[in-house]
Order: sequence, then C-alpha cells, then structure tokens
Amino acid sequence: MTRSPLAWWRDPWRRPKVLIGVTAAYLVWSLLPVLIAVLFSFNNGKSRTSWQGFSMRWYWGDQTRSVWHDASLHAALVQTLKLGLITTAITVPLGVAFAIGMDRWRGRLPETANVVMLLSFVIPETLLAVALLFVITTIAVPFSLGTTAQVIGLVTFQLSYPAVLVRARLATIGRQYEEAAMDLGASPIGAVRRIILPMLMPAIFASTVLVFADVIDDFVLVRYLSGDSSTETTSVKIYNTARAAPTPALNALATLMLAAALLAVVIGFAAYRLLTRSDTASADRGIGAFAGEV
Repeated sequence: MTRSPLAWWRDPWRRPKVLIGVTAAYLVWSLLPVLIAVLFSFNNGKSRTSWQGFSMRWYWGDQTRSVWHDASLHAALVQTLKLGLITTAITVPLGVAFAIGMDRWRGRLPETANVVMLLSFVIPETLLAVALLFVITTIAVPFSLGTTAQVIGLVTFQLSYPAVLVRARLATIGRQYEEAAMDLGASPIGAVRRIILPMLMPAIFASTVLVFADVIDDFVLVRYLSGDSSTETTSVKIYNTARAAPTPALNALATLMLAAALLAVVIGFAAYRLLTRSDTASADRGIGAFAGEV
C-alpha cells in the first residue's frame, strides 16, 4: 500500500527537522545556564548578573575571596578531589573483583549478592545517606562522621558501576581465552591476571572515569556524612553559600569542578579508544560503548 504524501505532513514527528529542533532546544536549555555560570566566574566585579569585564580575580587575583586565597573554598576544593581519588581507588578494584567473582560463581548466594549490588541503582541516595547516618550516630563503629564516613558511603553507592561495566565486558569476552590459557599450563589466577585483566582494561578505565566524575559531583551523601565545615565538598559549599550574598568565586569553584570532570572524561575516553583500537565493534560505537552501553 502506497503511503499518501499528505501523511508526512500530518505526522510532524516524522520530519527530521522537528527532531533536530527538539534536540537543539534541549541542548540550549541544558547548557546555556552552565555557560553563563562559567562566564561570570571570569567577571571582574562582584556581580553575578552584570558583566564588568574579564578577569581572573575570583580564581586567584582577589587576595581574600578568590578560590585560591579563601581558606573555606580552597578546603572544599581539596576535600572534593581527595574524596574523588580515594573513593575511585577503592571502588574500582572492589568492583572489578566483585564482577569477576559473580561471573565465575554459580548458585543462589552469588545471585542474591548480585541482586543486592544492583539495588544501589534503585535505592534513593537520600535513603542510603540517612541509613548510614543513623548507623554511624547510634551504633558503636570505629569511625565517626567525616572523611572516613563519606568514603564508606560513596564506595557503597558507587560500587555497582564498575561491577556492571566489567560484567558486561566479561560477557563479550567469553570463557574461551581463559580456558585456552589454562590448557597451555596457566593457573586459574594466572589466566585471570595475564589474559582477562588486560582485556578488561577498557571497562576498567570507563568505570574509573564514571566513578570519579560522579563522586566529585555528589551532594546528598557527602552532606549527610560530613562531620564539620572542614569536610564540606564543593557541592555542599556552593549550596550553603548560594543564598548568603555569594560572589563569582562560587562560579569559579563550580567551573573548576566542571573542568576536572570534563578532563577526567576526555582522558578516560582517549585511553579507552587507545585500548580498543583492535576491537572494531567498540571502536565503531565510540562514546556509547565508553559510557557503558552493552
């Protein structure tokens, strides 16, 4: 049956121009506020709405209120990067080990553990933060609110990301390489260390970038588990200061975090492309494969 030419105009969603317009509108709506905030971080005056000339005053020029010289802003920046590095260094190896264990282990117990691990995708972050706060403040544990509690909470929340990405990579690899290595005399541990882990490096790099970028942007967990002002992160600092006569120094602080996240993504994606040059399927899928699409 031949489709009527008028049907094309009766169904505007089938016109590519409409879809392009919707996409462009979404990108403008999403990115324009971010670009404006970044722009005013370079404002020479104290206003966050009136442009008064280009300056690096709020990064290091102002001797009292710039990010570099304001002790509270500087401490928030350092705390955020510290949490990002420590959490990533703990979460990614644990997630890789968990994924390999769940892939090799069979039975009801590993299936239950896998379901529990996946619950972090559906449990609200606020609920997890309140639960951890209750445990720390009412039960005798060997640590208190502060950096240690924040790291434990972030690791708990982020563990599922490397586990899922690595398990997806293991599913594409299969067992044949590992079995061939053991047929040639390698031990099970040796086969994993010398064969499987190198093949998992793209997923490990992707997990590292995603965890780090998500941790430095976290707000709920780090706010609930923060002990005092010394353990406030940039997101908490911006939230606490946003309504109390803020200066463009807050814009500069947020811009630095945005730059750190973008730099991590660029480095991770470059490493991913380098490691998957011989993997035609992953190379063709580009950023989609890097982001964890299976």
